[in-house]
Amino acid sequence: MKNPISGKNNSLLVACSTQIMERETRYNIRNAILIFSIFICSFSAHKAFSSESLKSNNVTISVRPQFDSVRPDSSSALAVDFELAGDWHFYASGISALQVKAGSDSNLVSFSEAIFPPSHTYYVKELNESYDVFSNTFTVYLPFHVGDANESADIEANLVVNVVGPLCSGASCVPTSFQPLLTSIKITADAPMTEPAFEVPAPQVTDVTAQPKTYKFENDWANYSTLAALILAFLAGLILNVMPCVLPVIPLKVLSIFEQAKQNKARCIAMGLAFCLGILLFFACLASANIILRLGYSHTFQWGEHFRNPAFLIAMSLLMVVLALFLFGVINFAVPSFLAGKSARTNGLAGSVAMGFLAAVLGTPCSFAILTAAFAWAQTQRLLLSTIAIMLIGAGMAAPYAVLASMPSLLKFLPKPGRWMELFKQAMGFVLLLVAVWLIAALPEERITGALYFSVFLSFCVWMWSGWVTFNTPQIKKFLVRTIAAAIAVLAGFSFLPPPAPSLINWLQYDSAQIELLVKEQKPVLIDFTADWCPNCKVVDKFIYSRKSIADLVKTKGVFAFKADAATKDSPATIDLQKVYNEPAIPVTIFFIPGRSQPVRLPGVVIGKELKSLLKKLPDVPAVTDPNG
Repeated sequence: MKNPISGKNNSLLVACSTQIMERETRYNIRNAILIFSIFICSFSAHKAFSSESLKSNNVTISVRPQFDSVRPDSSSALAVDFELAGDWHFYASGISALQVKAGSDSNLVSFSEAIFPPSHTYYVKELNESYDVFSNTFTVYLPFHVGDANESADIEANLVVNVVGPLCSGASCVPTSFQPLLTSIKITADAPMTEPAFEVPAPQVTDVTAQPKTYKFENDWANYSTLAALILAFLAGLILNVMPCVLPVIPLKVLSIFEQAKQNKARCIAMGLAFCLGILLFFACLASANIILRLGYSHTFQWGEHFRNPAFLIAMSLLMVVLALFLFGVINFAVPSFLAGKSARTNGLAGSVAMGFLAAVLGTPCSFAILTAAFAWAQTQRLLLSTIAIMLIGAGMAAPYAVLASMPSLLKFLPKPGRWMELFKQAMGFVLLLVAVWLIAALPEERITGALYFSVFLSFCVWMWSGWVTFNTPQIKKFLVRTIAAAIAVLAGFSFLPPPAPSLINWLQYDSAQIELLVKEQKPVLIDFTADWCPNCKVVDKFIYSRKSIADLVKTKGVFAFKADAATKDSPATIDLQKVYNEPAIPVTIFFIPGRSQPVRLPGVVIGKELKSLLKKLPDVPAVTDPNG
């Protein structure tokens, strides 16, 4: 098991932990005022504003006493119940660990250390690390002892429970502000204490002989000095330049600076500094997002968080495809011409800024632990220091190009220009295609196929836009060709890029035994034999079974609909298609209608009218539930 603040990737949690500690002081002051207000009120009024539970979107916390009344000189406890949604969790150890503490307005009640349940291991994919956490449903016990009362009168003691700790999901942690939980117990000499609401478990025994795990100093960001952290932030930016996502772009810019240096030194410096400005502009955007999120939403910006957005991933992958086509020489149009360093002065400077911005964007998903730690550390500091640290990462990435631009003589150490430059440029096109595939592979599974199809259509349209016309092509013909190319791209985008709509029919997985049983019971059964590699099957699914009129009939007629995947030759659906139904090909729909000895076979794609007619002839089912639900 690992401590959530130790290890090279764990500094991401420090961002939340420091915020929690900063807030905890404010919370304790606020809670003290609240408790004082409660205590000075009459005991009868306490019930009017006490709260034994709290609930948010991701967690529900409630408190319950072991006994409603306790005797003097006795022991009891509170149970604090947690119910967390999804994969939300609290950390079980470290400075980010969950803390549950209690107090009372009566000096007769003294609380012991909280008893936590056993933790379990949680794997954070984004950090490639496992941590000890509490999740789902669990209970924390707060034992307390009641002292010997000198008075014979009954006493009502008010109890307050405070919960402190960041609520996390994956690698993202949200600083939380839990209201105190309030309850009360009655201290009386004749308290029965015979039927406890729960049993208090024994505290977990810690192996005192076990040696604590130690970590290298460079992995313990909590011990870094400010100067050391800022230096490492700068080094993290330098490291970005060797990330595999950035490598295809960087050499092209260096070659561009090389060409500019041969013509005009001032021009070389301007182009290089414009590239650096683009890099710094990206990190300025990150610093601004950090300020807005921390001040406005009490949330920290996670490094690479934009790559969790499917739309951003698709856009970046398509940009990589277009840039690869340019490097291959398939297309040649004005906008990306700065990549070859041959653009006009204004477009060249703007293009250099854009290219620097792109290089910084591409570096974010490939960055490794030191960059994540540097950015996480920055978010634990005051906003001014945080902003400086983030910008230092950008300065580190931009530094080599500022040096090359200001000292063009260093470029003489590069190989002399020649055919290798063209071959190198084309080779980088293949690297860009690999980056595009990598980005598409990171999409949700249901979006991958559409993105791949659209990338092919987009490549064709870009080739058509640039390759079907020349400089001497008449303007009318050029306009017509490019309008058609744009129209194809737009239509393909509407067809392939939107996320697939949820199926209107609740398909059941193919099960021959279940189908046989339903047919014997005279139930209507519809089987759609399909496969992912079958284009006509996609047509049937999109234009037949995605029609609301067909889906409504399937539901109201009580039809059991099965989706039979015949994608592979050894799948049960494929075997039954050939041996049981004697059908040679897909798509085909097999429809068992009660009262008929043989099923109706609907092969091909033009089956909508006949299928709808058959469905209408079936009697309506009185049950309101969907048989496929």
